[in-house]
Amino acid sequence: MIKTKAAILETLNKPLIVDEIELPSLRWGQVLVKVKKSGICGAQLGEISGVKGEDPYLPHLLGHEAVGEVVEIGDEVKKVKAGDKVILHWREGRGLEAPLPNLLWRGNKLNCGRITTFSEYTIVSENRVTKIDSSSLDENVLAIMGCAVCTSFGIVTKQAKVRFGESVLVLGCGGIGLTAVIAAKAARAHPVVGVDLYDKKLALAKKVGADFVLNGKHNDLYSTLMGFTKGAGFDVVIETTGNVKVIELAYEIASPKGRVILAGVPHFKEKASFYTLPLHFGKVLIGSKGGDTNPDYDIPRYLKAIEKFNLPLSSIITHRGKLDEINSLISLMREGECGRCVVEFEGH
Repeated sequence: MIKTKAAILETLNKPLIVDEIELPSLRWGQVLVKVKKSGICGAQLGEISGVKGEDPYLPHLLGHEAVGEVVEIGDEVKKVKAGDKVILHWREGRGLEAPLPNLLWRGNKLNCGRITTFSEYTIVSENRVTKIDSSSLDENVLAIMGCAVCTSFGIVTKQAKVRFGESVLVLGCGGIGLTAVIAAKAARAHPVVGVDLYDKKLALAKKVGADFVLNGKHNDLYSTLMGFTKGAGFDVVIETTGNVKVIELAYEIASPKGRVILAGVPHFKEKASFYTLPLHFGKVLIGSKGGDTNPDYDIPRYLKAIEKFNLPLSSIITHRGKLDEINSLISLMREGECGRCVVEFEGH
């Protein structure tokens, strides 16, 4: 057994509990990773709030994007070895889908998925890690590769297939929205417009390349946004908030043949409503599952692009803190006071 400190979700809508847990010996297909840095994703805020309904797995661990170092591998693991630097990601890649580890907390069972990252050490499946070669990128950027970057870059390049000169609207300028702005600008979209309720996030969107930004509280939001396209509607709309009214706006404000990509997840009790006829005549509506990321192929090429074109990913990481400070970071995210937050583990 290995003892390690972790952040635990015990009760919905309550702060995470930071405490010591016990990790078992590795089984086949499992990889023990020393976590260096972990991003905090909006999906974790949703888990804490019970957005998808009652949680039958409480108490359990959280987190699904990080950078770390392999400490040990279980039987049959061939993809990585001890000492490898790896990106941890929730999308399945090449390798084994391992059994879930039998964790203990205060002598009782502690649940987890095949990847968790809010702990000093974590046991993950072989197919949730991707080895990376030496990189000049800031480790804070590497920490958000596994979800924020892969999801938004995949949405822009693989699902929306943004083309040169197309108009792109990003609704919600959190971690995925800001990285989507960066990806859309890299694809030479124009104009790229960011919308959010918080001026600090709009300032970040402008800093990383948005041509225009607009507060979602604007009195005539729809007409003002349509003005950026001279009434034609946007070629691509990326919705990241999960708010059903914003989802409806995304659908309505896309051009007749526009592509609407939904990254945000609504509360399970709420439903969006819109007229479906445009879907029969060329409008496209897609629910994104992590940007259709193939981690083994996409992560290395995204890293190359970020380095080659000096994409400003580090600018969206506004706050960092230790594991003991994770609840404060989560509060900042809920209050709209930050871009992406990163948890830094002791010794890094």
